[in-house]
Amino acid sequence: METANARILIVDDEKIVRESLGSWFRDEGYLADVAESAKAALEKLAGNSWDVFLLDIRMPGIDGLELQRKIKEAQPDATIIIMTAYASVESAVEAMKQGAYDYIIKPFDPDDLEHLVRNALERKRLVVENQQLRTKIDELNLLHEIVGTSDATRRLLEQVAMVASSDTTVLIRGESGTGKELIARAIHANSVRRYLPIVVVNCGALSEGVLESELFGHEKGAFTGAQYRRKGKFEMGDGGTVFLDEIGDISIKTQVDLLRVLEEKKITRVGGNVEIPVNFRLVAATNKNLETLTAEEKFREDLYYRINVFSITIPPLRERREDIPLLADYFLKKFASSMNRRINRFTRASTELLLNYDWPGNVRELQNALERAVLVCKTAEIQPVDLPLRVNDSRTAPVGKSLAEIEQQHIKRVLEEAGWNVYRAAHLLGIDRVTLYNKIKKYGFKRELAVS
Repeated sequence: METANARILIVDDEKIVRESLGSWFRDEGYLADVAESAKAALEKLAGNSWDVFLLDIRMPGIDGLELQRKIKEAQPDATIIIMTAYASVESAVEAMKQGAYDYIIKPFDPDDLEHLVRNALERKRLVVENQQLRTKIDELNLLHEIVGTSDATRRLLEQVAMVASSDTTVLIRGESGTGKELIARAIHANSVRRYLPIVVVNCGALSEGVLESELFGHEKGAFTGAQYRRKGKFEMGDGGTVFLDEIGDISIKTQVDLLRVLEEKKITRVGGNVEIPVNFRLVAATNKNLETLTAEEKFREDLYYRINVFSITIPPLRERREDIPLLADYFLKKFASSMNRRINRFTRASTELLLNYDWPGNVRELQNALERAVLVCKTAEIQPVDLPLRVNDSRTAPVGKSLAEIEQQHIKRVLEEAGWNVYRAAHLLGIDRVTLYNKIKKYGFKRELAVS
């Protein structure tokens, strides 16, 4: 971060200290301002943001520690340096425990303080760059998370590649758990806007009033509890992508406001009267039938046509069962690695259960099922007993022409569920091990290799 662009707020109740430091930093090329009290500092904070705060720890009224807490509430990434007399070093150390960058003891050489400020700004720059690099790396890997070789998945990837490079508004349709946000992030990660943020808003989880403030931001005093000015998601997504999940749940009033933003590319914060230009790409998603909602006048027709420029439909998992083994293997490796478990395959019976289950919760349900399976698994392979009860209950009953055939199929299935652990299988069957050994010999059972 360049010195010429760095904004510093100096807060000290001693006029000679704050004025001399303000002049000194301005001469060094900083954008420096001063405040004589915590109250004055908070008033300035309401309309501005600062890169570094220099706080005197002993002040009348609200002291430096309390001021630091209030600054962190309004600006969580604030860099704070405490200025303290020798007698209050303990308080300065306490401030560092609460998130201050460092402290300096009065009286000090302004050169020493300026060096400390430079180090703080450099650290802040490195943190921001590191976060941006992490985001870029994560986004570049997103396409690898769209797992599958089915025709439906290939079409999905083709559509993402086709629309990503344009600036077209995209509507993603699909049941809950199909991966709509993943597709939205993949579109953003492969677009020209990928080096700027993607901002996600779950419209279905917020009430109308909260959603309005979340999208448009608000001015200080716009409503009870609005102590500071706050940017909304549209401003935060400027230059990047705004992803509105569950757009079918927003109220008619919010629909009108959204349509105006899309047409005029301007927003006004709640409680404000200044129009702010915004430039973002909209990607929306829904698990509802917008055509039906439009016909019932629950969704505005003009907004429907405005967002339904390019539509992507993600099929439910039950309609692309050939992807299930690949997805299961992907999640198995992911969770085995994160939990440091040596589990790398499924038994044949487990694979059959995964393929036969309808997965009403789609990929999200499969992911949760595999996370649980890896957690409870006691062997090197996932067995039916490790899978949730609802998955096990989905299997069909054994079918045979005689009681002997039914018994044969049932014993074989239980053996596979138990991973061919004869003691466990005998316990599940309600017979002793000798009887089970005799049954295995009678039916000529042999342990089958697990499939990976």
